[in-house]
Amino acid sequence: MMSEMSLAVDDVLDVVLDLDRTYPTVLGMGAHLKASLCLILGDKAYVTKTAGDMETLEAVELYEQLLSAMLERVGGAAELDAVAHDLHRDFHSTQFAENLGRLTLAVQHHHAHIVSVAGEHGHKGPLLGLALDGFGLGPGDESWGGELLMVDGHAYDRFGHLSRLAQPGGDIAAREPWRMGAAALHVSGRGAEIAERFAHHPHAAMLDEMMTRELNSPVTSSCGRLFDAACGLLGVHEVAEFEGQAPMALEALATAPQVFEGGWSVEPDGQLDVQPLLVELVGMETVAGANLFHGTLAKALTDWVLIARERSGLGTVGFGGGCFFNRVVTGALVENLTNEGMTVLVPEKLSPGDAGLSFGQAMTACLSLEDNQL
Repeated sequence: MMSEMSLAVDDVLDVVLDLDRTYPTVLGMGAHLKASLCLILGDKAYVTKTAGDMETLEAVELYEQLLSAMLERVGGAAELDAVAHDLHRDFHSTQFAENLGRLTLAVQHHHAHIVSVAGEHGHKGPLLGLALDGFGLGPGDESWGGELLMVDGHAYDRFGHLSRLAQPGGDIAAREPWRMGAAALHVSGRGAEIAERFAHHPHAAMLDEMMTRELNSPVTSSCGRLFDAACGLLGVHEVAEFEGQAPMALEALATAPQVFEGGWSVEPDGQLDVQPLLVELVGMETVAGANLFHGTLAKALTDWVLIARERSGLGTVGFGGGCFFNRVVTGALVENLTNEGMTVLVPEKLSPGDAGLSFGQAMTACLSLEDNQL
Protein backbone atom coordinates (compact mmCIF):
# COMPACT_ATOMS: atom_id res chain seq x y z
CA MET A 1 0.00 0.00 0.00
CA MET A 2 1.31 3.44 -0.93
CA SER A 3 1.77 5.89 1.89
CA GLU A 4 0.13 9.30 1.53
CA MET A 5 3.52 10.98 1.04
CA SER A 6 4.28 8.71 -1.93
CA LEU A 7 1.25 9.91 -3.88
CA ALA A 8 2.54 12.23 -6.58
CA VAL A 9 0.17 14.54 -8.43
CA ASP A 10 -0.10 12.06 -11.29
CA ASP A 11 -1.06 9.39 -8.77
CA VAL A 12 -3.87 11.55 -7.39
CA LEU A 13 -5.67 13.39 -10.19
CA ASP A 14 -7.34 11.75 -13.14
CA VAL A 15 -9.07 14.72 -14.79
CA VAL A 16 -9.01 18.49 -14.35
CA LEU A 17 -12.01 20.19 -15.96
CA ASP A 18 -12.08 23.86 -16.90
CA LEU A 19 -15.47 25.23 -15.87
CA ASP A 20 -17.33 28.12 -17.45
CA ARG A 21 -17.09 30.33 -14.33
CA THR A 22 -16.25 30.39 -10.64
CA TYR A 23 -18.36 28.14 -8.42
CA PRO A 24 -18.65 27.58 -4.66
CA THR A 25 -15.98 25.33 -3.18
CA VAL A 26 -17.51 21.86 -2.90
CA LEU A 27 -16.25 18.33 -2.39
CA GLY A 28 -17.99 15.36 -4.06
CA MET A 29 -17.41 12.06 -2.28
CA GLY A 30 -18.20 9.66 -5.12
CA ALA A 31 -19.90 6.28 -5.13
CA HIS A 32 -19.27 2.91 -3.51
CA LEU A 33 -17.91 1.18 -6.60
CA LYS A 34 -15.13 2.78 -8.65
CA ALA A 35 -15.01 5.48 -5.99
CA SER A 36 -13.39 8.80 -6.86
CA LEU A 37 -13.48 12.27 -5.30
CA CYS A 38 -14.01 15.67 -6.87
CA LEU A 39 -13.10 19.11 -5.61
CA ILE A 40 -14.66 22.12 -7.32
CA LEU A 41 -12.47 25.11 -6.56
CA GLY A 42 -12.83 28.39 -8.42
CA ASP A 43 -13.34 27.67 -12.10
CA LYS A 44 -11.89 24.16 -12.09
CA ALA A 45 -13.02 20.68 -11.07
CA TYR A 46 -10.34 18.28 -9.85
CA VAL A 47 -11.33 14.62 -10.10
CA THR A 48 -9.14 11.97 -8.51
CA LYS A 49 -8.29 8.57 -9.83
CA THR A 50 -10.57 5.83 -8.56
CA ALA A 51 -9.73 4.05 -5.33
CA GLY A 52 -11.62 1.03 -6.62
CA ASP A 53 -14.56 -0.68 -4.96
CA MET A 54 -14.97 0.34 -1.33
CA GLU A 55 -15.35 -3.23 -0.11
CA THR A 56 -11.79 -3.75 1.09
CA LEU A 57 -9.67 -2.03 3.71
CA GLU A 58 -7.04 -1.32 1.04
CA ALA A 59 -9.55 0.59 -1.11
CA VAL A 60 -10.83 2.58 1.85
CA GLU A 61 -7.30 3.53 2.86
CA LEU A 62 -6.41 4.59 -0.69
CA TYR A 63 -9.64 6.61 -0.92
CA GLU A 64 -8.75 8.55 2.23
CA GLN A 65 -5.19 9.04 1.00
CA LEU A 66 -6.46 10.42 -2.30
CA LEU A 67 -8.65 12.91 -0.47
CA SER A 68 -5.85 14.09 1.82
CA ALA A 69 -3.34 14.31 -1.02
CA MET A 70 -5.73 16.22 -3.29
CA LEU A 71 -6.60 18.79 -0.62
CA GLU A 72 -2.91 19.18 0.23
CA ARG A 73 -1.81 19.72 -3.35
CA VAL A 74 -4.81 21.63 -4.74
CA GLY A 75 -6.00 23.41 -1.60
CA GLY A 76 -9.56 24.32 -0.70
CA ALA A 77 -9.90 22.37 2.55
CA ALA A 78 -10.37 25.50 4.66
CA GLU A 79 -12.79 27.03 2.15
CA LEU A 80 -15.21 24.12 1.72
CA ASP A 81 -18.78 25.39 1.46
CA ALA A 82 -20.37 21.95 1.27
CA VAL A 83 -19.75 18.22 0.85
CA ALA A 84 -21.93 16.11 -1.47
CA HIS A 85 -22.43 12.37 -1.09
CA ASP A 86 -24.64 9.48 -2.22
CA LEU A 87 -28.11 8.82 -0.79
CA HIS A 88 -26.96 5.45 0.57
CA ARG A 89 -26.44 5.84 4.31
CA ASP A 90 -24.18 2.79 4.68
CA PHE A 91 -21.58 3.78 2.09
CA HIS A 92 -18.16 4.62 3.51
CA SER A 93 -18.16 7.77 1.40
CA THR A 94 -21.42 8.92 3.02
CA GLN A 95 -20.21 8.23 6.54
CA PHE A 96 -16.88 9.90 5.81
CA ALA A 97 -18.69 12.98 4.47
CA GLU A 98 -20.84 13.25 7.57
CA ASN A 99 -17.75 13.14 9.78
CA LEU A 100 -16.06 16.09 8.05
CA GLY A 101 -18.11 18.58 10.01
CA ARG A 102 -19.26 20.52 6.94
CA LEU A 103 -22.63 21.26 5.37
CA THR A 104 -23.66 18.10 3.50
CA LEU A 105 -26.01 17.26 0.64
CA ALA A 106 -27.21 13.78 -0.33
CA VAL A 107 -27.43 13.53 -4.13
CA GLN A 108 -29.37 10.77 -5.89
CA HIS A 109 -27.02 8.54 -7.85
CA HIS A 110 -28.57 8.84 -11.33
CA HIS A 111 -29.25 12.54 -10.97
CA ALA A 112 -25.51 12.95 -10.32
CA HIS A 113 -24.67 10.94 -13.46
CA ILE A 114 -26.67 13.34 -15.63
CA VAL A 115 -25.42 16.51 -13.92
CA SER A 116 -21.90 15.16 -14.49
CA VAL A 117 -22.26 14.84 -18.26
CA ALA A 118 -24.16 18.14 -18.50
CA GLY A 119 -21.45 19.89 -16.50
CA GLU A 120 -18.65 18.36 -18.57
CA HIS A 121 -20.24 19.82 -21.71
CA GLY A 122 -21.12 23.16 -20.09
CA HIS A 123 -24.81 22.60 -20.78
CA LYS A 124 -27.13 25.15 -19.18
CA GLY A 125 -30.79 24.67 -18.46
CA PRO A 126 -32.97 21.54 -18.38
CA LEU A 127 -32.29 18.36 -20.30
CA LEU A 128 -33.37 14.77 -20.48
CA GLY A 129 -31.09 12.25 -18.84
CA LEU A 130 -30.79 8.55 -19.64
CA ALA A 131 -29.06 6.88 -16.69
CA LEU A 132 -28.36 3.17 -17.15
CA ASP A 133 -26.28 1.13 -14.73
CA GLY A 134 -26.28 -1.68 -12.22
CA PHE A 135 -27.48 0.00 -9.05
CA GLY A 136 -28.13 3.33 -7.45
CA LEU A 137 -30.32 4.03 -4.45
CA GLY A 138 -33.50 5.91 -5.25
CA PRO A 139 -35.92 7.69 -2.94
CA GLY A 140 -37.63 5.34 -0.52
CA ASP A 141 -34.66 2.98 -0.66
CA GLU A 142 -35.72 1.70 -4.09
CA SER A 143 -33.17 -0.02 -6.34
CA TRP A 144 -32.81 2.14 -9.47
CA GLY A 145 -30.67 1.64 -12.56
CA GLY A 146 -32.74 2.13 -15.70
CA GLU A 147 -33.92 5.73 -15.42
CA LEU A 148 -35.15 8.43 -17.77
CA LEU A 149 -34.96 11.74 -15.93
CA MET A 150 -35.77 15.36 -16.61
CA VAL A 151 -32.92 17.28 -14.98
CA ASP A 152 -32.63 20.99 -14.29
CA GLY A 153 -29.48 21.64 -12.28
CA HIS A 154 -30.02 20.65 -8.68
CA ALA A 155 -33.56 19.42 -9.37
CA TYR A 156 -34.87 16.41 -11.28
CA ASP A 157 -38.08 14.54 -12.07
CA ARG A 158 -38.32 10.88 -12.98
CA PHE A 159 -40.02 10.57 -16.36
CA GLY A 160 -39.93 6.79 -16.23
CA HIS A 161 -37.95 3.64 -15.59
CA LEU A 162 -37.33 0.20 -17.02
CA SER A 163 -39.93 -2.37 -15.98
CA ARG A 164 -38.84 -3.96 -12.75
CA LEU A 165 -37.42 -7.44 -12.33
CA ALA A 166 -37.01 -9.41 -9.12
CA GLN A 167 -33.50 -10.27 -7.95
CA PRO A 168 -33.92 -13.77 -6.51
CA GLY A 169 -31.37 -14.22 -3.77
CA GLY A 170 -30.74 -10.49 -3.46
CA ASP A 171 -27.26 -9.18 -4.27
CA ILE A 172 -26.05 -12.58 -5.46
CA ALA A 173 -28.23 -12.14 -8.56
CA ALA A 174 -25.76 -9.51 -9.80
CA ARG A 175 -23.05 -12.18 -9.84
CA GLU A 176 -25.18 -15.04 -11.17
CA PRO A 177 -26.97 -13.90 -14.34
CA TRP A 178 -28.93 -17.14 -14.57
CA ARG A 179 -31.00 -15.87 -11.64
CA MET A 180 -32.02 -12.79 -13.61
CA GLY A 181 -32.91 -15.06 -16.52
CA ALA A 182 -35.14 -16.93 -14.09
CA ALA A 183 -36.68 -13.62 -13.02
CA ALA A 184 -37.54 -12.83 -16.65
CA LEU A 185 -39.28 -16.20 -16.99
CA HIS A 186 -41.16 -15.66 -13.74
CA VAL A 187 -42.53 -12.22 -14.64
CA SER A 188 -43.67 -13.51 -18.04
CA GLY A 189 -45.72 -16.27 -16.40
CA ARG A 190 -43.27 -19.02 -17.32
CA GLY A 191 -41.87 -19.63 -13.87
CA ALA A 192 -42.59 -23.34 -14.11
CA GLU A 193 -39.79 -23.59 -16.70
CA ILE A 194 -37.10 -22.31 -14.34
CA ALA A 195 -36.37 -25.58 -12.58
CA GLU A 196 -35.81 -27.48 -15.83
CA ARG A 197 -34.03 -24.75 -17.80
CA PHE A 198 -31.56 -24.10 -14.99
CA ALA A 199 -31.51 -27.59 -13.48
CA HIS A 200 -27.70 -27.55 -13.31
CA HIS A 201 -27.91 -24.82 -10.63
CA PRO A 202 -28.66 -26.27 -7.17
CA HIS A 203 -31.23 -23.66 -6.11
CA ALA A 204 -33.15 -23.37 -9.37
CA ALA A 205 -36.16 -25.38 -8.23
CA MET A 206 -36.99 -22.96 -5.42
CA LEU A 207 -36.63 -19.66 -7.27
CA ASP A 208 -40.14 -19.43 -8.74
CA GLU A 209 -41.69 -19.93 -5.32
CA MET A 210 -39.27 -17.43 -3.78
CA MET A 211 -40.33 -14.76 -6.25
CA THR A 212 -44.02 -15.61 -5.96
CA ARG A 213 -43.82 -15.18 -2.19
CA GLU A 214 -41.48 -12.17 -2.53
CA LEU A 215 -38.88 -13.82 -0.31
CA ASN A 216 -35.38 -12.33 -0.61
CA SER A 217 -36.28 -11.11 -4.11
CA PRO A 218 -36.04 -7.32 -4.10
CA VAL A 219 -37.16 -5.70 -7.33
CA THR A 220 -35.02 -3.37 -9.43
CA SER A 221 -35.33 -1.18 -12.52
CA SER A 222 -31.63 -1.74 -13.25
CA CYS A 223 -30.46 -1.89 -16.86
CA GLY A 224 -27.42 -3.83 -15.68
CA ARG A 225 -29.70 -6.56 -14.35
CA LEU A 226 -31.62 -6.45 -17.65
CA PHE A 227 -28.36 -7.28 -19.46
CA ASP A 228 -27.81 -10.06 -16.93
CA ALA A 229 -31.28 -11.45 -17.64
CA ALA A 230 -30.46 -11.62 -21.35
CA CYS A 231 -27.16 -13.35 -20.54
CA GLY A 232 -28.92 -15.84 -18.29
CA LEU A 233 -31.50 -16.71 -20.92
CA LEU A 234 -28.82 -17.11 -23.61
CA GLY A 235 -26.41 -19.08 -21.41
CA VAL A 236 -23.63 -16.45 -21.46
CA HIS A 237 -21.60 -16.73 -18.24
CA GLU A 238 -24.51 -17.88 -16.12
CA VAL A 239 -22.18 -17.44 -13.12
CA ALA A 240 -19.79 -14.52 -13.55
CA GLU A 241 -16.23 -14.43 -12.26
CA PHE A 242 -16.14 -10.62 -12.09
CA GLU A 243 -18.46 -7.64 -12.41
CA GLY A 244 -19.65 -7.07 -15.97
CA GLN A 245 -18.15 -10.27 -17.37
CA ALA A 246 -21.41 -11.57 -18.81
CA PRO A 247 -22.66 -8.30 -20.41
CA MET A 248 -19.21 -7.66 -21.91
CA ALA A 249 -19.19 -11.14 -23.43
CA LEU A 250 -22.71 -10.58 -24.77
CA GLU A 251 -21.62 -7.30 -26.37
CA ALA A 252 -18.68 -9.02 -28.07
CA LEU A 253 -21.12 -11.46 -29.69
CA ALA A 254 -23.26 -8.69 -31.22
CA THR A 255 -21.88 -8.49 -34.74
CA ALA A 256 -25.02 -7.38 -36.63
CA PRO A 257 -27.74 -6.02 -34.32
CA GLN A 258 -31.33 -6.72 -35.31
CA VAL A 259 -34.60 -5.18 -34.13
CA PHE A 260 -37.48 -7.31 -32.88
CA GLU A 261 -40.54 -5.18 -33.65
CA GLY A 262 -43.04 -5.53 -30.84
CA GLY A 263 -40.27 -6.29 -28.37
CA TRP A 264 -41.07 -3.32 -26.14
CA SER A 265 -43.72 -0.82 -25.14
CA VAL A 266 -43.73 2.55 -23.38
CA GLU A 267 -46.54 2.64 -20.86
CA PRO A 268 -48.61 5.77 -20.09
CA ASP A 269 -46.70 6.21 -16.82
CA GLY A 270 -43.39 6.39 -18.72
CA GLN A 271 -42.31 2.85 -17.90
CA LEU A 272 -40.33 1.06 -20.62
CA ASP A 273 -41.31 -2.61 -20.76
CA VAL A 274 -38.95 -4.88 -22.72
CA GLN A 275 -40.32 -8.14 -21.38
CA PRO A 276 -41.45 -9.31 -24.87
CA LEU A 277 -37.81 -9.05 -25.98
CA LEU A 278 -36.62 -11.21 -23.11
CA VAL A 279 -39.25 -13.84 -23.86
CA GLU A 280 -38.12 -13.92 -27.49
CA LEU A 281 -34.57 -14.75 -26.39
CA VAL A 282 -35.61 -18.02 -24.77
CA GLY A 283 -34.20 -20.89 -26.81
CA MET A 284 -32.38 -18.65 -29.31
CA GLU A 285 -28.87 -19.35 -30.56
CA THR A 286 -26.40 -17.17 -28.64
CA VAL A 287 -25.10 -14.90 -31.42
CA ALA A 288 -28.55 -14.35 -32.87
CA GLY A 289 -29.85 -13.58 -29.38
CA ALA A 290 -27.05 -11.12 -28.70
CA ASN A 291 -27.79 -9.31 -31.96
CA LEU A 292 -31.52 -9.21 -31.27
CA PHE A 293 -31.06 -8.00 -27.71
CA HIS A 294 -28.67 -5.15 -28.56
CA GLY A 295 -30.56 -3.95 -31.61
CA THR A 296 -33.96 -4.05 -29.96
CA LEU A 297 -32.80 -2.44 -26.73
CA ALA A 298 -31.24 0.46 -28.63
CA LYS A 299 -34.44 0.98 -30.63
CA ALA A 300 -36.60 0.75 -27.49
CA LEU A 301 -34.46 3.31 -25.66
CA THR A 302 -34.60 5.58 -28.70
CA ASP A 303 -38.40 5.52 -28.75
CA TRP A 304 -38.50 6.10 -24.99
CA VAL A 305 -36.36 9.24 -25.26
CA LEU A 306 -38.35 10.56 -28.23
CA ILE A 307 -41.62 10.17 -26.32
CA ALA A 308 -40.06 12.06 -23.41
CA ARG A 309 -38.98 14.79 -25.82
CA GLU A 310 -42.52 15.08 -27.13
CA ARG A 311 -43.96 15.35 -23.62
CA SER A 312 -41.31 17.69 -22.21
CA GLY A 313 -40.25 19.77 -25.19
CA LEU A 314 -36.60 19.11 -24.32
CA GLY A 315 -34.29 18.46 -27.28
CA THR A 316 -31.09 17.59 -25.41
CA VAL A 317 -30.34 14.28 -23.71
CA GLY A 318 -27.35 13.30 -21.60
CA PHE A 319 -26.10 9.74 -21.10
CA GLY A 320 -24.69 8.46 -17.81
CA GLY A 321 -24.05 5.16 -16.09
CA GLY A 322 -21.86 2.11 -16.60
CA CYS A 323 -24.10 0.55 -19.28
CA PHE A 324 -22.81 3.24 -21.65
CA PHE A 325 -19.48 1.43 -21.76
CA ASN A 326 -21.40 -0.80 -24.17
CA ARG A 327 -20.38 0.61 -27.54
CA VAL A 328 -23.03 -1.25 -29.53
CA VAL A 329 -25.99 0.21 -27.66
CA THR A 330 -24.38 3.62 -27.16
CA GLY A 331 -23.37 3.98 -30.79
CA ALA A 332 -26.81 3.03 -32.05
CA LEU A 333 -28.51 5.39 -29.60
CA VAL A 334 -26.32 8.34 -30.55
CA GLU A 335 -26.94 7.72 -34.24
CA ASN A 336 -30.69 7.21 -33.83
CA LEU A 337 -31.27 10.28 -31.67
CA THR A 338 -28.98 12.53 -33.67
CA ASN A 339 -30.85 11.55 -36.81
CA GLU A 340 -34.04 12.58 -35.03
CA GLY A 341 -32.61 16.06 -34.45
CA MET A 342 -31.67 15.67 -30.80
CA THR A 343 -28.51 16.97 -29.18
CA VAL A 344 -26.80 14.04 -27.44
CA LEU A 345 -24.26 14.58 -24.66
CA VAL A 346 -21.95 11.66 -23.87
CA PRO A 347 -19.11 11.59 -21.34
CA GLU A 348 -15.76 12.32 -22.97
CA LYS A 349 -13.15 13.29 -20.39
CA LEU A 350 -14.97 11.65 -17.51
CA SER A 351 -16.07 8.05 -17.18
CA PRO A 352 -19.74 7.30 -17.89
CA GLY A 353 -19.60 4.97 -14.90
CA ASP A 354 -19.27 5.61 -11.19
CA ALA A 355 -15.73 6.97 -11.47
CA GLY A 356 -17.26 10.14 -12.95
CA LEU A 357 -20.02 10.43 -10.37
CA SER A 358 -18.21 12.64 -7.85
CA PHE A 359 -18.16 15.58 -10.29
CA GLY A 360 -21.94 15.34 -10.71
CA GLN A 361 -22.41 15.27 -6.95
CA ALA A 362 -20.18 18.29 -6.43
CA MET A 363 -21.80 20.28 -9.25
CA THR A 364 -25.28 19.52 -7.88
CA ALA A 365 -24.23 20.91 -4.51
CA CYS A 366 -22.75 24.02 -6.14
CA LEU A 367 -26.00 24.71 -7.97
CA SER A 368 -28.01 24.04 -4.80
CA LEU A 369 -25.91 26.55 -2.87
CA GLU A 370 -26.29 29.18 -5.58
CA ASP A 371 -30.08 28.73 -5.58
CA ASN A 372 -30.23 28.88 -1.78
CA GLN A 373 -31.41 25.29 -1.59
CA LEU A 374 -28.72 24.21 0.86
